[in-house]
Amino acid sequence: MAKASEKFYGTGRRKTSVARVYLVPGKGQITVNKRDVEEYFGMETLKTVIRQPLVATDTLGKFDIIVTVKGGGLTGQAGAIRHGISRALLEADADYRPILKKEGFLTRDPRMKERKKYGLKAARRAPQFSKR
Repeated sequence: MAKASEKFYGTGRRKTSVARVYLVPGKGQITVNKRDVEEYFGMETLKTVIRQPLVATDTLGKFDIIVTVKGGGLTGQAGAIRHGISRALLEADADYRPILKKEGFLTRDPRMKERKKYGLKAARRAPQFSKR
């Protein structure tokens, strides 16, 4: 598994968010953009989303996680971090693959904001129609 001085890396993406995740063997401390995860993410659901891959693989207190995340909103960032943690866990131990794959944590969520089209007010919203 992991040696004492090893660092495992994973890139996670979701919508327009990109997370660079480093796993270092430690006590389970999660740092997001040089701030504690409790401070960075206010909602409990987002903190749960981030910890999902660790709970699934039973590695919750084994790694310190250092994250740099850019772009998007908080929900997209949380999803990107989850994806990055999953990829980094694979680098740490390839035996986690079936567990993470079954939960769907290795799949990059392809849903993006649809672009605005010309002649419309938004992606699909047309100007108001009046017969007279």
